[in-house]
Amino acid sequence: MRFERHVAFWIAVLLVFAGLLWLLSAILLPFVLGMALAYLLDPLAERLTRRGLSRLIAALIILGAFALAFIALFLLIAPILASQLSGFIDNVPGYALRLQSLVSDPSHPWLKRMVGDNLIGGKSVGDLMNQAMGYLTGLFASLWSKGQALISLFSLLIITPVVAFYMICDWSRMVESVDRLIPLPQRETVRSLVREIDAAISAYVRGQSGVCLILGSYYAVGLTLAGLSFGLLIGVVSGIISFIPYVGSLTALVLSLGVAAAQFFPDWSRILIVAGIVLFGQLFEGNVLSPKLVGKSIGLHPVWLMFALFAFGYLFGFVGLLLAVPLAAATGVLMRFALRRYLASPLYSGNRAS
Repeated sequence: MRFERHVAFWIAVLLVFAGLLWLLSAILLPFVLGMALAYLLDPLAERLTRRGLSRLIAALIILGAFALAFIALFLLIAPILASQLSGFIDNVPGYALRLQSLVSDPSHPWLKRMVGDNLIGGKSVGDLMNQAMGYLTGLFASLWSKGQALISLFSLLIITPVVAFYMICDWSRMVESVDRLIPLPQRETVRSLVREIDAAISAYVRGQSGVCLILGSYYAVGLTLAGLSFGLLIGVVSGIISFIPYVGSLTALVLSLGVAAAQFFPDWSRILIVAGIVLFGQLFEGNVLSPKLVGKSIGLHPVWLMFALFAFGYLFGFVGLLLAVPLAAATGVLMRFALRRYLASPLYSGNRAS
């Protein structure tokens, strides 16, 4: 009966949390971003405090340096990205027609046999590209409306650093306050689980952030040097989406090859150079970056991780994308703990205590 009450209590807590997240998702974005930023920068604050600085000074130094770096990067890249995005949207219909003409060209029968005039359900290449652009536009619009319906960009830029500042300053006190609320008989068990969850989240988030930064920079520089139109835009977008396993690499491959075919055909050497850049990036990610920076930190299969990201993104917008990895990691740790308890219990072994 006691076990059933515990299970019912935590199920009720989970339902209340999910309900509040759904109801307040439109205003949670700056607070979640601030907490995520504080979580990422807290180890640096710990190092500075061990060197004799106060927590307040450490928070001011860290956030000041972060803000300056972000502003400088934004001022350098944002105008170029905006120009390339506008140009890419304007050129999508032309690229679709170009690809359709390549597929339908009788001088390339092998391409026509491999792809066909009609790809899926009688839809042409142009129809599929227009449908894909409509899907992406709808997805981004959904994320925007669910994540920023009640806040402006100005408030986001103001509230997020304020939340991060206070979280960094009070992080240790908040952890101690929560720790004192844990019942004494379960305190060590809960601490062990929290340490395991923290290790999984921190290793994945910091490692995958490094992967996104390195891959995005590599794709942007490589594709731009190869002469690909909108190479910087494709590289940055692919690097950001690389936070979702496999999706970033697939996005880089499809977009770069599609634009390269429309831009360079019949110059196969230029198309192969673009393909080689993307494929090398994927091999480098799979064999060097991910094993070194991320490893198996989160303990979840990539399919389940992708499902969590898409499900939370669909339900809660951009806030859901930010919370998907931490919640998936926490769920994985708790499920493994429950499985260990089950395998060690009389319910599994059948040995009842006399």
